[in-house]
Amino acid sequence: METPNNSLITPDARMGLAGAQPGAAGSPAAGAGLSAGGFAERVPMLSQFRSNPRVPLIVAVAILAMVVAGLVMWSRQPDYRVLFSNLSDRDGGAIVTALQQGNIPYKLSDGGGAILVPAEQVHETRLRLASQGLPKNGSVGFELMDNQKFGISQFAEQINYQRALEGELERTIGSISSVKSARVHLAIPKPSVFVRDKELPTASVMVNLYPGRVLDEGQVLAIAHMVASGVPDMPVKNVNIVDQDGNLLTSQSAVNGLDASQLKYVQQIEHNTQKRIDAILSPLFGAGNARSQVSADIDFSKLEQTAESYGPNANPQNTAIRSQQSSESSETSGSGASGVPGALSNQPPQPASAPVDAAASGTTATKSTPTNLRKDTTTNYEVDRTVRHYEQATGGIKRLSVAVVVNYERQVDAKGNVTMKPLTADKLAQVQQLVKDAMGFDDKRGDSVNVVNSAFSSDVDLTPAVPWWRTPDMIARGLSLAKYVGIGIVALFLYFSMVKPAMRRAFPPPPEEAPTLAAPDDLSLLDGPTLGGEIKQEEDKDAEVSLLGHESNKAKFDRNLDYARMVARQDPRIVATVVKNWVSDER
Repeated sequence: METPNNSLITPDARMGLAGAQPGAAGSPAAGAGLSAGGFAERVPMLSQFRSNPRVPLIVAVAILAMVVAGLVMWSRQPDYRVLFSNLSDRDGGAIVTALQQGNIPYKLSDGGGAILVPAEQVHETRLRLASQGLPKNGSVGFELMDNQKFGISQFAEQINYQRALEGELERTIGSISSVKSARVHLAIPKPSVFVRDKELPTASVMVNLYPGRVLDEGQVLAIAHMVASGVPDMPVKNVNIVDQDGNLLTSQSAVNGLDASQLKYVQQIEHNTQKRIDAILSPLFGAGNARSQVSADIDFSKLEQTAESYGPNANPQNTAIRSQQSSESSETSGSGASGVPGALSNQPPQPASAPVDAAASGTTATKSTPTNLRKDTTTNYEVDRTVRHYEQATGGIKRLSVAVVVNYERQVDAKGNVTMKPLTADKLAQVQQLVKDAMGFDDKRGDSVNVVNSAFSSDVDLTPAVPWWRTPDMIARGLSLAKYVGIGIVALFLYFSMVKPAMRRAFPPPPEEAPTLAAPDDLSLLDGPTLGGEIKQEEDKDAEVSLLGHESNKAKFDRNLDYARMVARQDPRIVATVVKNWVSDER
């Protein structure tokens, strides 16, 4: 009997034969298997896990489920927004206590100076805390006067009143959208009974603005008026406002000169006039083909004048009598001395004498005395008197200047060619007259209108529209979509890298049916092409498959192992001979 040639059996087939007979006597592989699997045999549970091909699949699915669940929970975490920032320790502690009592999740940032809550609960939480008087911002209002001690001095009561007034002003100024916080210092002098010693109160205001925010002149003037109105006998000019950078926001020019309301009034007049001009020119030349600019000179001076004039009476008979006075006097000269006292009037009286003819006539003759009569009449008539009081309203238009630029007229010929031609003189005159009528042209005021016809360099609107993909809504949707797409990519990666290979190992494909070998009658078949040729043919097939890249080493090993087991079941004598030859070679 010839010894079978075992060189034709591949190493994979040898491993399969060794695995098929792990308990063969005198086999070194059996001893090695016992030594390697000794710990597994002592621990039955571990041995079962090692022998169960579905364990990797279970582990991979569990890992995939945990990763996907973690990503979903992370994506559903609330977006935290700032509730309050720059808080004092006392206010921060009170707010945290209120949040804990209300079961509202929160986070601390900036070393505890800022408190963050979920974005959908920011406004509701602020309203709840505001109802509780939080945050107090370190200032107190008129609630300081609620708990006055009995027997408090007048000085302490005045100080508490001043503190309360400052706190109320700080809260009011802090409610402005651009102001983060404010500090108010009042200097209220002690009242005096002497008018010459009376002093007016003053105020200093420091505003802390949000980053990127500014206060315009109108807001500054409004704050100054509000503070001056809140303190008795305080003029607006005694209020000084500074920002957190130390810039003085108030000045005398802002109080005595043009304020923001006046500047806004000028801009409104210019804008309305320009709008009327554009509205009348747009239907004629099209949108964008006519541009106008208006400059308005406004008179903000306040003038009051009173005039009184007198005119002659046109018809004295119809004139009303205002007053009339009459006087009448008469004087009779006597025989005695009269006149101015002196030498001429100081004469002695004449002696009495009887008349000579008294007895003849029988009557008494009387000598006539001279009489002086005087009559005066004074009449006052109502005169034609006119009194006029003039009060000129502020904001009158002194002068308007308008400049209009009109594009060339677009003309299309019969062939469809477009040309730009200048306007005719008559049409320019019509445009100028339309502009005058639209603006309310007044030659007495000195208004001016200038219309120029020129070709525009570009008809493209210089204000680019924001692309749809850069709008805030689309950005928010893109971020949300990217979050879920990332979760899906991670899930697919874990599936293809862990779950799918584990499923292949747990559920291998059914083995292909191998050709049935007839059992040889003698051992001489081992030396022939029966076993060796088939094994060689199988090796060639494996080499061809490996070159083509359609089968892995694991599949090749499994196929060789199945083939070796099939040969061992069909003819055990061949396997025994091969193992005997291996043992002989090792010795």
